Amino acid sequence: MSMKVFIMGPTGVGKTKLSIALAKYLNADVINCDAVQIYKGLDIGSAKVTDEEKENITHFLFDIKNPDEEYSVKDYQKDLRELFTKYSDRNLIIVGGTGLYATAAAYDYRFYDDEEDTDYSTYSTAKLYDLALKKDKNCNIDKNNRVRLERFLKRKNEEIVEPVLLYKDSIFIGLTTDRDKLYEIINNRVDKMLKNGLIDEVKTLYQKYPDSMILKRAIGYKEIINYLNGNVSLEEAINLIKKNSRHYAKRQYTWFNNKMDIKWFDVNFEDFNKTIDAVKEYIDKNE
Repeated sequence: MSMKVFIMGPTGVGKTKLSIALAKYLNADVINCDAVQIYKGLDIGSAKVTDEEKENITHFLFDIKNPDEEYSVKDYQKDLRELFTKYSDRNLIIVGGTGLYATAAAYDYRFYDDEEDTDYSTYSTAKLYDLALKKDKNCNIDKNNRVRLERFLKRKNEEIVEPVLLYKDSIFIGLTTDRDKLYEIINNRVDKMLKNGLIDEVKTLYQKYPDSMILKRAIGYKEIINYLNGNVSLEEAINLIKKNSRHYAKRQYTWFNNKMDIKWFDVNFEDFNKTIDAVKEYIDKNE
């Protein structure tokens, strides 16, 4: 019987490496579940899997949009479910850190066109965030994302229901580590991205796509754009990338723990093969 293995977790914990190992073990294809890696050219800042790392394994939903194109959660839901239907006889590995994408695709997650017409224009963004948490304490929206906060608040209360898993052949794997180690990984990863040419990547993309919404939203890109525009120093931009990445990791854990039936594995960074073996053993018991 085919299965769908979701590999979730914050940045830098080894999701890509595990996805390749499991793809080989299960003779599976890999599907992206990262909102930034959908876009062409956003490679260094999103830690996108390289051609070398893919090891000739088929990968879907990477590099499918230009940075000036919009791509929503609803679009992802449609695309992933189409892949699930087309490759229903294949084992599939869905890997990434965007929990909302995974939930929307794997669960009976519905989008509603009818919204309440409350006017929130006079509310501060901080107030909107406070209202959102009162409406749903597990709300996983960036506290500075006014558009999404307003949209969430305008949704009718009865529409906020616990989604039902649609694909019974799904297994949710989470990779994790303790907070201090995670923050160290995040900080080191940002330093490595800068060394690998993040500033030049952002500069090239921003010159070509000055109105791109994903560049202005994505962590690692929006901060460098702020630096390129002369609003902050490079040091301030780097510190903001690290800070925003840490905050995002916290929100990811909140989402994963409240929206998914996920099995967590503490990563063995000294011998990652032990982590791979532990995940394989768990999958074998639950297939």
